[in-house]
Amino acid sequence: MKIAVIGGGSTYTPELIEGFANRPQLPVDELVLYDIDQPRLEIVGGLARRILHRLGFTGQLTLSTDLDQTVRGASAVLIQLRVGGQAARLTDEVLPNQLGLLGQETTGPGGFFKALRTVPVVLHIADRVRALAGPDCWIIDFTNPVGINTRALLDAGHKAMGLCNVAIGFQRRIAEHLGVDPDTVQLDHAGLNHLTWIRSVMVGDQERLPELLHAPDAEQFIGGRYLFPYECVLALNAIPSSYLNYYYATDAEIAKQMYSYRATEVMRIEHELLEMYKDPALDQKPKLLEKRGGAWYSTAAAALATSLLTGDGARHYVNVRNEGRLPGLPPEAVVEVPAVVDLDGAHPVPVQPLAPEMLGLVQAATSYEVLAIEAAISGDRTVAKRALLANPLVRQWHRASGVFDLMAPVNRRYLPAFFPDCACDG
Repeated sequence: MKIAVIGGGSTYTPELIEGFANRPQLPVDELVLYDIDQPRLEIVGGLARRILHRLGFTGQLTLSTDLDQTVRGASAVLIQLRVGGQAARLTDEVLPNQLGLLGQETTGPGGFFKALRTVPVVLHIADRVRALAGPDCWIIDFTNPVGINTRALLDAGHKAMGLCNVAIGFQRRIAEHLGVDPDTVQLDHAGLNHLTWIRSVMVGDQERLPELLHAPDAEQFIGGRYLFPYECVLALNAIPSSYLNYYYATDAEIAKQMYSYRATEVMRIEHELLEMYKDPALDQKPKLLEKRGGAWYSTAAAALATSLLTGDGARHYVNVRNEGRLPGLPPEAVVEVPAVVDLDGAHPVPVQPLAPEMLGLVQAATSYEVLAIEAAISGDRTVAKRALLANPLVRQWHRASGVFDLMAPVNRRYLPAFFPDCACDG
């Protein structure tokens, strides 16, 4: 069994490697880490080797800068790349502010440009997977924006599933707070990627959400991650993803960005991590990695791969076709819901319909996603501006047109569909 990781030079990779090595039920013969940045791949790969050696992994670890070699014969391919690196992320965060818009890497105009950079690359990788690993190879996308990438993959006929760590993060935090085994906690977590709400928390056969929402420490435990009042949480009778800050407290988020950008912090953390990874005595992930984000990523990714490749029937929170799971959305939409996963893929479990205030926002975001994918593939500037017009965090034409004209030239090296005369790389 061969598992390939696209974007193996990521500072996340040591955690992912540890996740696979700690799953003896997944008989991996070879792990392949692929990256276009060979020096960085060697640094990260060196730590990965030491971690695997410490954990007694008996398979082979291969480092590669050859995409075809990486995916040939793979059973599963996990995509975790970032086109343009953290520098592109910084422009996603900074430039929208110039027009009074939210700057963020997965939502708003920043998320849109990340989609434009990423979708064509992901589809190219998937085409090589289909050609060299065959149609039965699973593609697990962890690359943001996950929902858009997953829909683009499925629209192109690939055997793909999207994965995010938001739900498992909530599950683990809630389990710790309640003092129960995480596997006994089942969430009614539904919506789109980075646009979800938890409407039920079952522990065994007991509903625990009311207790969580109204506990004396609820405003701190649940509301501490929001920039909007806890009154909003109670009105929704649900636990919103922290990404709802961008929709429910847009002005506060924009004001917050006047003082700092997440990308600059991540750049600093990544620089420190890579320096640590060079230490030949280091054989475990550093504590600093927790500040990078992506908590429980390794657990979620390794567990999902295990279910897809062994058919263990475990429950996961995944991005899949809607197909009637959430009324009010088209069947071809990609939603994030709980599902039982086996060799045949995901079998979503029933979830509650979205309340009107949730459904309206999700419907708007879904419509935006359709146009974002079309723009990313076609390079049509009018479609791109229509996508931004449909985006709930942009909406006004002068801002949609203005932010595209501002950000497109900065991204030209990564947008060959829009700039065919550009000698693009990365």
